Amino acid sequence: MIIQRGYKTELKLNNRQKTLCRKHAGCARFAYNWGLQRKINDYQQTGKSPNAIALHRKLNQLKQTHFPWMYEVSKCAPQEALRNLDRAFHHFFRRVKNGGPPGFPKFKSRKEGLGSFRLTGVIRVFKNSIQLPRLGQLRLKERSYLPSESDRIHILSATISEKAGRWFVSLQVKERINDVENSGPIIGVDVGIHHLATVSDGTVVENPRALQAFARKLKRLNRSVSRKQGMSKNRSKLIRKLQQLHARVANIRKDAIHKATTLLAKTKSVVVLENLNVRGLLQNHKVANAVADASFYEFRRQLEYKTAWYGSSLIIAPRFFPSSKRCSQCGYVKTNLRLSTRVYRCDQCGLTIDRDLNASNNLAGVAASWAETLNACHEVGGYRSSGPMPIDDAGTERHSGVLDG
Repeated sequence: MIIQRGYKTELKLNNRQKTLCRKHAGCARFAYNWGLQRKINDYQQTGKSPNAIALHRKLNQLKQTHFPWMYEVSKCAPQEALRNLDRAFHHFFRRVKNGGPPGFPKFKSRKEGLGSFRLTGVIRVFKNSIQLPRLGQLRLKERSYLPSESDRIHILSATISEKAGRWFVSLQVKERINDVENSGPIIGVDVGIHHLATVSDGTVVENPRALQAFARKLKRLNRSVSRKQGMSKNRSKLIRKLQQLHARVANIRKDAIHKATTLLAKTKSVVVLENLNVRGLLQNHKVANAVADASFYEFRRQLEYKTAWYGSSLIIAPRFFPSSKRCSQCGYVKTNLRLSTRVYRCDQCGLTIDRDLNASNNLAGVAASWAETLNACHEVGGYRSSGPMPIDDAGTERHSGVLDG
């Protein structure tokens, strides 16, 4: 099976290389903003907007007379930026068609960071460095992590990005992996605020609460930044400290989620998650910060592609499935259950169990009932499966996709 995968690691650049990367990032940002303005103007005048190919052709014509400084960087930087602009408009029209929030493409600002740029062409990976077009050979901080070109790997592109003063390279590759069949158990996973994830087999993944841990320090730094004069050196130093602290919070959160999702995808055959209304939860000011810090959607997104890598399956239970209110032993459903109630007590059979563990047990039962309610149209409880139905050793169909809803 051939999949697309990304590998990201930090670069170790000297001052000359940092300056060159800044020029590439600035050129990509300029091309994106120029293309966006051109699209808006042409649409207002003619009712049509040019695509990335037409915009790049026009930009090449203007290089000699208006933008000669663009010859200092690789031609891939503005070209890929215009392709990103086309992609942004494609997603904008898709959201409008589906009735979601439109999210019209915005102009990129230098104040929001240096941004990134993508390079294609001849890319070679060595043990300690990577060779990129126009940038030359750049040293890596991590040895032997990036895959090199081989019969199983084909490098598509390299993206250079900057975050809090640190430069990173991300390789997008096509990789051939062996088809594997995961023989682990079927489990349900209840994500939450108290614990990041509670698994039906009793495993509990603790929530690092990274934002809460650094909330006081973030508040003090933000206050200090607001008191400094604009464009002063002291303000720039504090802004860099604030960026580094935000990056640390994000890295702590991503580390916990990556470890948990990789463990579940590698060791379990079927993982059942609940389709939570995260947008609705974020509108509740009492739990909004905690929900955003837990990053429920990122947990689901990583499981979606990791289960495909490691031969396991992911099932998304319907949004209104009563995982917390239903008794996992007798099936009795409570009419009311407060969020502050952490222990579930069944009024019918007397079961006393942790609330999150009870919910994960109910979610695990969804996988068992899923095959029974499957019809010829691959629909379950009004929700259509999005992937093909592989056959297991027993000859029965087994879910490999996601239930929409």
